[in-house]
Order: sequence, then C-alpha cells, then structure tokens
Amino acid sequence: MKRSRVLAAAAVALSLASVLAGCSRAAESGDAGSAAPSSGTQSAGKGPAAELRLGYFPNVTHAPALIGLEQGLFTKELGSTKLVPTKFNAGGDAVNALYGGSLDATFIGSGPSLNAYGKSDGKAVRLVAGTASRGAQLVVKPEINSEQDLVGKTVVTPQLGNTQDIALKKWLADKQLTDKVKVQNTENALALEEFKKGSVQAAWLPEPWSSRLVLEAGAKVLLDEKDLWPGGEFPTTVLIVSTTFLADHPDTVKALLKGLVASVDVTKKDVAGAKTAVNAQLKALTGKDLSAPTIDRAFTNLNFTLDPYAALLPQLSKDAVTAKVAQKETDVKGFLDLKLLNEVLAAAGQPPVDAANLDKK
Repeated sequence: MKRSRVLAAAAVALSLASVLAGCSRAAESGDAGSAAPSSGTQSAGKGPAAELRLGYFPNVTHAPALIGLEQGLFTKELGSTKLVPTKFNAGGDAVNALYGGSLDATFIGSGPSLNAYGKSDGKAVRLVAGTASRGAQLVVKPEINSEQDLVGKTVVTPQLGNTQDIALKKWLADKQLTDKVKVQNTENALALEEFKKGSVQAAWLPEPWSSRLVLEAGAKVLLDEKDLWPGGEFPTTVLIVSTTFLADHPDTVKALLKGLVASVDVTKKDVAGAKTAVNAQLKALTGKDLSAPTIDRAFTNLNFTLDPYAALLPQLSKDAVTAKVAQKETDVKGFLDLKLLNEVLAAAGQPPVDAANLDKK
C-alpha cells in the first residue's frame, strides 16, 4: 500500500500525542493515561469491557485469529463483551489505530509491535501472547540463483517497516547489498501481479503470499527466513493490547487469551478443520479462498505457537536499526506481560511461556 510518508508521519505523531495525553473512550475506560501494572501486579480493573475491538490480517500467518473468529472461539469466551473484529492489511495501520484509540488489541507482526512499544516510550502497548513463528520466504525468478544475482533487481516487501521489510533490509546489509538492490513496498496481492508481469524479480513475503508466488507465478525459494534463526524459529505474529485496556479490563483480555489458546489447539489437533476455517475467513474477507496446495504449503511453513520467542526480541530491535528502519534500538524491557496467558495455560494443563525477563523494566 503506497502512502505519503509525510502524511503518515504526521498521522502517527498526532495519534501518539493523543494516546499519551490520555485520549480514549472516556465513558467506558475512564482515564486512558493510566498504564497497565507490571506483570504479576495486575488489579481487578473495571470488570469486563462492553466491547473488544480486535485487529487482525487476512494472512495465514494470522491463522489462529482467523480460526478464533470463524469458529466463534473468542466470542464463546468473551461472554457479554461484544467482539468487534477489524481487518488490516499492514502493521503500521493497526498501530495507528491503537495509538488513535480506535482499537483495543491486535494480532500483528513482531516488527511493528516493537515499533509501537518503542515509539510510545513503552507506554502504549503490551505483548500478551505469541501467535505464529516462521512463515516468510525470499522468493525469486528462476534465473536468480544467489544473492549476487539480485544486484540491480527489484525486491518487494509488504510495507515500509513491517516484519518482512526489516528482515530483507537487514539481510541485504549483512550481504553488503543495501545500495545495490532496489526495495519496493507493495501490497501483497499487487506484488503477486507485478511478479507475474516481470516488473519485480523477487519478494520477501509472509504466507500465503510466498506460496502463491511459488505455485501461481513460477517463483522459487532463494531463502527461507527460518534458516537465519537458531532452531529455525522466530516470532512472526504476536498479540498486543493497549496498556489502558489491559489495566481496565484484564478479565476481558484473559477471555481473549482463552479463545486464542483454543484456536492454537485447533491448529495442532484438527489441521484439516483449521485450514477449512482459515479459508472460510479468507474468502469472506477477500472474496477468494486459497487452493488446497497453497494452504497446505503455507501451513507446512508455519508453526502456530503462543510462544513469542521473547529472547529474540532484542535482536529484532537491533535488526531494525541495521535495516535503517529505526534510528535507535527499542529497549524491550517491560514490553511483555504474559501473566494472564500463563494463568490460562496453567488452567489448561499446559506449560508456561517464558518472558525472558522482558516483563520487567
């Protein structure tokens, strides 16, 4: 999605000023300027929220969100709280909605989530759960066989500063190719069409788009991002919540997390049902579902997990600086609040998720 950088920067600045000044739904949430208590010290809040405005993307990397919506798993746990789902196509837009007070929580890429935390000096959001790991690839035209073959070529990513954009630019910097390869930010569906036409020669994309380029446009995989990380795992999608909403309505956040745990369980115990639910949501959201080979390949490349791989977040923050997407590293201490998630997991007889001491300032 092409946007004016000047207008976008102005919008973020105004929205951030609003959230830090305490703007929100005053009738429901009271003083929005209050920050969420640190992990382990949450108060009872103000009871269940009247509504929960939840962001998500129409990508297979957001499969647990799509499953939770399609199978009613979130609604079941939220009880009297009205669920208001909102579709986004890029992390920056979801962050702006959180800053502006029109969104309470969102599934989002790890890169934009760190940006949301850093730009607000740690005041605006908390990471409360992981959602997906892996599921991003650098796919290229058949004649490209090495990174050196990318010199003079155009590589697309979904949006400036999104998770894949940072990963690509960091990788190019490591290969000393930063000024030799053109990086173009292009919405996923348009990237597919431009690749087919030959106007771009490579793309670093999340699922299902990397699979679609391979299966529908004749691309091949030059690099799977998982090969750049220890153990092949890195946080692709996480769940963040506004600090005000978390402080005011911890019971509602806990209910959302119960639904998320159930959704992730579906991806492990009923893969066929999970794929059906995801495809149903994608068709409703985009007008088209995925072919069986595409969704099968996408699921194979992803690991749906509640673990946000907290220990890797400082490195992701450094990568944003290397990629020249951020001017300075984000201090991620205090970003995570996994207390409610671990309470839900304990009740379900599942092991806790490690915050890597990033739940404390």
